[in-house]
Amino acid sequence: MQWLRSLLFNAQIYIMMLIMALVFFPFAVFSRDWALRACHTWCRWVICSARWMVGLRVEIRGTPPTIPCIVAAKHQSFFDIIVIFGAVPLGRFIMKRELMFAPILGQYALRIGCVPVNRGKRGQAIAKMVADVNKGLRRPGQLIIYPQGTRVAPGDVKPYKIGTGILYEQLGQPCVPVATNIGLFWPKRGVLRKQGTAVVDFLETIPPGLSKEAFIDRLGTEVETRSNALMAEAGFIVPKEVP
Repeated sequence: MQWLRSLLFNAQIYIMMLIMALVFFPFAVFSRDWALRACHTWCRWVICSARWMVGLRVEIRGTPPTIPCIVAAKHQSFFDIIVIFGAVPLGRFIMKRELMFAPILGQYALRIGCVPVNRGKRGQAIAKMVADVNKGLRRPGQLIIYPQGTRVAPGDVKPYKIGTGILYEQLGQPCVPVATNIGLFWPKRGVLRKQGTAVVDFLETIPPGLSKEAFIDRLGTEVETRSNALMAEAGFIVPKEVP
């Protein structure tokens, strides 16, 4: 029964994505505020419908940032993207350039301030983004990134990539680490969505000014330690070799 409810839940969130995208599109195409409103509305819908359709609740701990900053998050599931983006006012992502050409999705991504990059040219895109912010051509916001570069299932170990440290140095902004246990309830693959409380925890801000190596060490330690604690709190036995 839970698998069937999960299947229906999964289907309806994508149907609602299309409906909301079309309803908001005439306004969003001309206004970033409307584009953000559309995306936040859909995120709220997913979070609310997860609770009543599959029994998956969301708890946000810590203080989601409202100032311009980097949000460097543990990435276990598509759901953590939804919850984190929904919690911050001006979220945006670095995205593959190819997504610009996706119908509707690409337009929304550009309108909310996502940064399209060619493979291997991320540094150039970031430099332009910083210059545009300084010139008043781009509104500052919260740049959401995933330092491990991919979804990591609970218990798996993936390194934190130095590229996030380079980005931290280039932007000169504070970084808010984010820990989660969401992968226990909404796994990276499969249909089943489990009952329980998925937690996203916004941790203490890391100020600018560290070396990229020191920053990566601190970020990895804090996010992994807290994510492991959240997973243990939910009953998951964290392998001893995981930091």
